Amino acid sequence: MARGGDKGKGANQNSQNSEGGEQSKINTSTSTTLTPEEQAKEALRQKIYGYSIFADKNLAPIPDLQIVTPTNYVVGPGDELKIYLYNYAESTYEVIVNKDGFISIPRVGNVMVAGRTIEEIKKILIDKFAKFVPGMIGTGGETARTKLMVTLGEVRSVKVFVTGEVINPGTYTVSSLSSAFNALYQAGGPNEIGSFREVRVVRQGKVVSRMDIYDYLVNGKIDGDIRVQENDNIVVGYYLKRAEIAGMVKRPGIYELKPEEKLGDVLRYAGGFNDKAYRARLKIQRITSKERKILDVAESEYDTFEMATGDSINVETVLDRYENIVTVEGAVMRPGEYSLDNSPTLKALIDNAQGMREDAFVGRVNVLRTREDLTIQTIPINYTDVLNGVTPDLVLTRLDQVVVPSRFEMAETAYVSVEGEVNNTKIGQNEGKFPYTTDMTLEDVLVQAGGLKESAYTSEIEVVRRKRNSVAGAANAQISEVYKFNVNRDLSLNAKATNFVLFPFDQVIVRKSPNYVEQQTVFVEGEVLVTGPYTIINKNDKISDIIKRAGGLTELAYPEGATLLRRTVVKNLDEPVDYEQVQQTEKRIKQGTLTGDLPNVKEEKIGIVLKNILKNPGSFEDLVVQEGDIIRIPKRLETVQVTGAVLYPTTVKYGKGMSFSDYISQSGGFTVQSLRKSSYIKYPNGNIDRTRRFLFFNVYPKVQPGSEIYVPLRAAPALNTQQSIQTATTLLSSIMGLIVTVLAFRTIR
Repeated sequence: MARGGDKGKGANQNSQNSEGGEQSKINTSTSTTLTPEEQAKEALRQKIYGYSIFADKNLAPIPDLQIVTPTNYVVGPGDELKIYLYNYAESTYEVIVNKDGFISIPRVGNVMVAGRTIEEIKKILIDKFAKFVPGMIGTGGETARTKLMVTLGEVRSVKVFVTGEVINPGTYTVSSLSSAFNALYQAGGPNEIGSFREVRVVRQGKVVSRMDIYDYLVNGKIDGDIRVQENDNIVVGYYLKRAEIAGMVKRPGIYELKPEEKLGDVLRYAGGFNDKAYRARLKIQRITSKERKILDVAESEYDTFEMATGDSINVETVLDRYENIVTVEGAVMRPGEYSLDNSPTLKALIDNAQGMREDAFVGRVNVLRTREDLTIQTIPINYTDVLNGVTPDLVLTRLDQVVVPSRFEMAETAYVSVEGEVNNTKIGQNEGKFPYTTDMTLEDVLVQAGGLKESAYTSEIEVVRRKRNSVAGAANAQISEVYKFNVNRDLSLNAKATNFVLFPFDQVIVRKSPNYVEQQTVFVEGEVLVTGPYTIINKNDKISDIIKRAGGLTELAYPEGATLLRRTVVKNLDEPVDYEQVQQTEKRIKQGTLTGDLPNVKEEKIGIVLKNILKNPGSFEDLVVQEGDIIRIPKRLETVQVTGAVLYPTTVKYGKGMSFSDYISQSGGFTVQSLRKSSYIKYPNGNIDRTRRFLFFNVYPKVQPGSEIYVPLRAAPALNTQQSIQTATTLLSSIMGLIVTVLAFRTIR
């Protein structure tokens, strides 16, 4: 192997220097501090067709250095050539083209290669090696025993200029294998006013190639994309004609046009119409020398219509209406939309809908026709007469709507209602109504209702039937008929009931048995031996009975503070009763799980004297307990609370022998506004006792541990007429004095 020449290898093929290098990196980077003008330019660029390929750095077109050496490649200083001799004689030479354009090969000497193609250099070297290499004859044809091959090693870098309307104009150092498109990409591509349709390559003052970037974007190739040489200038001029297209096309944007291109070319570049486009006519906005104007272009003129720069095309959507639609709905087998072309008449449309259903009311078919003024006309048709030829078949028009009514829709929905003690009436959801069927029996509807509850009164189940022929206007007219039946638990009926067939709108009533009583529960809380729920055994169970069953009071119990909390469900007669909610509320009361405030639950705290109740069981103070009652016995309380019109409302420790006045004194005493004679005390069991008057003295109630003393506030006396006038006069004088002061202050300033 021999080496010769100058070994100064070329720089990286993508390197940049001079005016274009680092500046390109700055300008193409994403900036978050763009001025409004720069933002407007960037927004415009994003709409220009072709800009995105230069903005996406992931698409950088780097020349392939691993390709087979092009035979038309022009060699220059800095290129590395690899020369191979093979077959009969073998040898390899790697040489660098020096700055004078020569390569130096042992025994061959200096050979001028700069400015010559690889093919030309190969022929020169064959002639020179043939002088001393055996088997290499003439130009090394197929008969030569020794053959020669020339390839490129390291390629040189060349300096090119990218000027004109590009993002980053300047000087760029690129690989000698790079094309003009590679260099243009390095410069960021055309800017917002640059041309994508004519990019010139100027070499030594002459235009050697012209590129149309749309060829690459549309067809995937560029015929004028030649390999650059040293000092080539890629020039991007201004665009000459541009049009914007928006709306229902596949690729809206701004497109540059050559002088000979028409409206059809714009549509082609935009990918054509999308599926919802209105294609029959386009509206084009054009800017004239004075103002704007609208041009209407028919579909037949798209390929011949001359575009002007600045034209704006908006492709609208098709109308949301059909040109040949008729519809049929109601009691037909296949309701829906149909073509007027295939269903020109009423009979043809119904036949295409596979005919009418069995429940169709054929005596009255309505055709709703939309007139030219968009008003609706109803055309009634007796379809039986159409089928029998009595009435001619109706010719349909666009937008006709045929409605075939159902016999079921024209009659009230028949049902049988079930109320009372059954398992599945779902009252509140479907109001206990069950669809009526032909020959429906009492047993059938009771099965649908889930059977009888345990509480049902089976000896007398009533069926109430409407009286259909009652005498109108008679005061004593019978409006319903009542039938009574005895039903067994297994829903089996006697012969009379078995043969009884229900009518539509019959009402079945299953009442609650008078002998059925559910368990009822009361609750005991606090200081008893065993707290918890207790079931009422007898209807007349009293408080003393429950306390006795709870094991009596503990040593810490404070019977004077015992209370009875009674909760009942209140039913408002002016509102419809939601039985399911009432039942759920009553169930929660039984279980003692009722929490929060409910609008239909009333709670009342009943004051009881438990000490007297336990001392005299069964006395008038010993109340009968009810379901959901809560008996609470607190621990002994040791404080008294004083509130209201006292100087320092507080809670005071109970002291045996202390009076009402003593507790007021420990709270700072009465205030000036206190109404002493109306003071009262609330005892722990909920009872209230008030202050009484004896002669000229207040007699205050006794105080027990846990009590709450309240002193009300004296109401402010109402002003008489004279006092009201004096107050108003004083207020008016104050306001006038303030106004005079303000005016005087402004005069001084």
